Amino acid sequence: MSKTFRDWDCEQTLMFPPSVLDFVPEGHLAHFVRETTQDSLDLSAILSVYSEERGQPPYHPVMMTALLLYAYTQGIYSSRRISKACEERVDFMAVTAMQRPDFRTVSDFRKRHLEALRGLFVQVLRLCQQAGLVKLGHVALDGTKVKANASKHKAMSYGRMKKAEPELAAVVRGWLDKAQSADTREDEELGAERRGEEMPSWVSDKQRRLEKLREAKAALEAEAAQAAAPKQETEGQAGAPQRGRAAKDPPGVPKDKAQRNFTDPDSRIMKSGDGFVQAFNVQAAVDADSQVIAAQTLSNHASDAQELAPAVAQIKQNTGRQARELSADAGYCSEENLKELNRRHISGYVATGRIKHGQASVAGERKLRAGSRTQAMRRKLQRAGRRSRYRLRKQVVEPVFGQIKQGRGFRQFLLRGLEQVTGEWSLVCTAHNLLKLAAARV
Repeated sequence: MSKTFRDWDCEQTLMFPPSVLDFVPEGHLAHFVRETTQDSLDLSAILSVYSEERGQPPYHPVMMTALLLYAYTQGIYSSRRISKACEERVDFMAVTAMQRPDFRTVSDFRKRHLEALRGLFVQVLRLCQQAGLVKLGHVALDGTKVKANASKHKAMSYGRMKKAEPELAAVVRGWLDKAQSADTREDEELGAERRGEEMPSWVSDKQRRLEKLREAKAALEAEAAQAAAPKQETEGQAGAPQRGRAAKDPPGVPKDKAQRNFTDPDSRIMKSGDGFVQAFNVQAAVDADSQVIAAQTLSNHASDAQELAPAVAQIKQNTGRQARELSADAGYCSEENLKELNRRHISGYVATGRIKHGQASVAGERKLRAGSRTQAMRRKLQRAGRRSRYRLRKQVVEPVFGQIKQGRGFRQFLLRGLEQVTGEWSLVCTAHNLLKLAAARV
């Protein structure tokens, strides 16, 4: 007797049309993201933009927002990959109701409403707070470098700019003379029907490169002048003559090593685990109870020291109350930061140096000023030893970066410019908190 199999006929039509709610099982993340976006998020800032009655009806903004959030929870960030998923994946169809926006529509929607999408982070965080996921008993702060959408090989130092500008200008000038001579010769041979100012494409390409170099050079000089202005004003008020050796780089003049990237001028070359990369410095303050991100910031400064104050201020702004404890590595240790924690009545656990694995002592201890806050912090950590609350830092915040970068594959920004990548990082953190909220409902 032969085995009987189930029928398999791809050409057979369905008697009843399928419901998108049946595409994925009940309780699936796709249903949760769609319903949360539809019922619990205030999208008036996005909806209010659509006031024009003419034209073809666009895709529903609530659906597009749910699509972006769900795609980010799945580690899909490219507009082309999101559009492809709408055509091929049933979980995406459960979000879009089988609608298929093309990649340009997805990209334009994200760019157009990036500021409003950035505001969803606070709304989702407060949903986590209502669900009891945000305790703020202990918050761990850390940063990581995320590659910019630019190559470090498209950057040039100020020293090279100074050298390359006259050389490139001479080349362009020679080619312009050559083009002018060719035009004159052709006018004599063929007649004066062509305009004399026309240039071959190979000349205009070099000309554009020279203009771009001059813009970058001027931008570095403007940044240096802006940075030097407060210092010069302070010295002028003091009226004291400058002592010691003269500065190698005069105030207001960029250092020769100062660099600017031609693709994304807001990004900077930073040191990471993969060596030196063109990147941005992203920050996350993570609640120890549930690994929910309570505050997130982004900057183009390689150092973490100046990121602590904005982070603790954002915790209070986002949640309405302040963390009781905060841990951070040695990159955040400074007198100003420890003073800020004390001012906000936060019990800080900030490393004052590199701590050896499995030990409570600080490796390579440096001499600290007697009575300083840094010295007091060192004593505080040493007294507690292995029982110090500082031990929570690594097990709280570093897994979050692992989930974002390794688990969901966010290792490089798609957008360019400080404002746009700030919005993109906010979307990534919003998706992370949505996943934590979804896991809590089980």
